[in-house]
This record gives sequence, structure tokens and C-alpha cells, in this order.
Amino acid sequence: MKTEKIKTKYTLILAAVGLVVFAFLVLSVSMGKEEKKQWKLVFVPKTIDPTNGFWTSLIDGAQLGAKEYGAQLEVMGETTEEDIEGQIANIRACIQKKPDAMLVAPCDYIRTADVLEEVVNEGIKLILLDSVVERDVASCIVATDNYEAGKKLGRYAGSMLKTDQNPKIGIVAHVQGASTAMERERGIRDGLGSKVSAIKDVVFCDSSYDKAYTLTVGLMTRYPDMDLLIGTNEYASVGAARAIKDMKLDGKVRLIGFDSLIEEIQLLEAGVFQGIVIQKPFNIGYLGVEQAVRVLEGSDVEKICLSIPG
Repeated sequence: MKTEKIKTKYTLILAAVGLVVFAFLVLSVSMGKEEKKQWKLVFVPKTIDPTNGFWTSLIDGAQLGAKEYGAQLEVMGETTEEDIEGQIANIRACIQKKPDAMLVAPCDYIRTADVLEEVVNEGIKLILLDSVVERDVASCIVATDNYEAGKKLGRYAGSMLKTDQNPKIGIVAHVQGASTAMERERGIRDGLGSKVSAIKDVVFCDSSYDKAYTLTVGLMTRYPDMDLLIGTNEYASVGAARAIKDMKLDGKVRLIGFDSLIEEIQLLEAGVFQGIVIQKPFNIGYLGVEQAVRVLEGSDVEKICLSIPG
């Protein structure tokens, strides 16, 4: 009888120990399954323009990245790329929200540098998308290799020119002072090589379809024997193409440009464009968020330049 009582006592002790161990294991698993921190991100693109395929695609990519990485993403922006002061005001407003990280596509290489330094000084991680500024302030940059893209465009343009006929090229660029515009123009010039003297004028449309249209009409008025036009972004390219089509110069004036709005593809198929450089804006947005999360988690990141096929 006494032996049975001892066995019962030990059984109870073992059961109690088992319960403690089980409870500890349950708690450990529960803690392991605890939700990861939801990082608070803010994205300030150059523009929020529903008519622009590049920026709508880039924002879509960022939103998918935020969903997959469990981050909270807010997008704030102006309606035009030329509103540099509006973007600066938005960035300052975002600083007050105290996000964990900010993703910014700076409108101007010089003028946005100060406010981006303020972002970093506030302890907010900074990821630059699409464009850069004059100072090395970002934890990471995700962008098209704009110089190489411009160089490929320049080489292609050069292959269409006959040097013995004093060829003329007009460049319809997007925003003066934007790093993308500067790098693409530099690449175009280097890609043209010995034919660079064919460039007769460079005009800036401030990323407006209508202004690009008007500037193209002006170029053709000044240079009625223009051989080739180059657009450096979607606004510039589409605006120029619309003007060429309306002036019934398609097939007479060759046109090459950037980006892949559905209208651009249709104009390419119709022969208004002789070539376009297609970027990967969705990838830029997605990778931007991915890199922001990696930075916040303490992982090493590097600058990412997406190459242009061709």
C-alpha cells in the first residue's frame, strides 16, 4: 500500500513537471510565431499621375512589395514632376509622420538634397528610387542604369543617321535638373560618338504631354529638315509622337523614346516610333520596398541598377 502511494506521488510530480515543460514549449512556439514588426514606410514619387504608365506601374510594384513583406506603405506625391517645391513640402510632412523608412524619387538633383539630408538626420532610413541627388545620403538606390540606357539609345540613333547629309537631331527631354534627364542625355551624347554634333537643340517639357507636343512643333518649325527626335521619358516621347503624327510627319521624321505606355506601343506598331527603351518600373518599386525592409532588419544592401535589355 505504501509503495502504491509513493508511485502515485511520483506520478503526480512527473505529471506536474510535464505540464510545466509543455507550457514552456507552448509559450516558446507562441513567441516564435509572434508577428514580425510591421515597418512603417512612406513613398514620395515624382508624381502621382494616373495617365502615366511608368509611375503607376512603379507605385503598383511598391504596393505589392509592401503587402508581401508585411509593411505599411503610404504614398504621397504631387500631380506633376516639375513641382519640386511641392515634393520638398511633402517630404517634410512625411518626416513629421516619423516612418521607419522613406522611399523617394527626387525630382531635382540639387534642390531636393537638403530635405533628404533632413530625413536621414531624423534617423529615418532613406531609399532612393529612379533618381539620385548630389549627395551620398541614401542607404540604397534602386534605379534604371540611365547612362547606359541613354548610351544604347544614342548608338541606335547614330545607326540611323547618314553623316554625309548633315543630319539633325532634336532631344525632347523631361525635367531639367533631374538626374535621370542628365544621365540619359550624357549617355545619348556618348552613344552618338562622332555623330554628337548632329544634336541641334535640347528642350525640356517638364514632364508634360502637352508641353512636349508644343515644343516638338517648335522644333520642327525651326528645323523643318529635322532627321530624328529623341524623347527621354514617357511624357516627352508621347508628346513628341502626338505632334509628329498630327503634323503628318510620321515616316519622314524618325522618333525614338523611353517607356512603354500602351499608346507608345500602338504608335510603335503604327510606325510613328522607330524604337523605344523599355524600363522596369514595377521591379524598381518592388525592389525598393524589399531593400527598405532589408535595411531596417539590419541586412547589408547594395545599390541596384536595373539594366536595359538590347
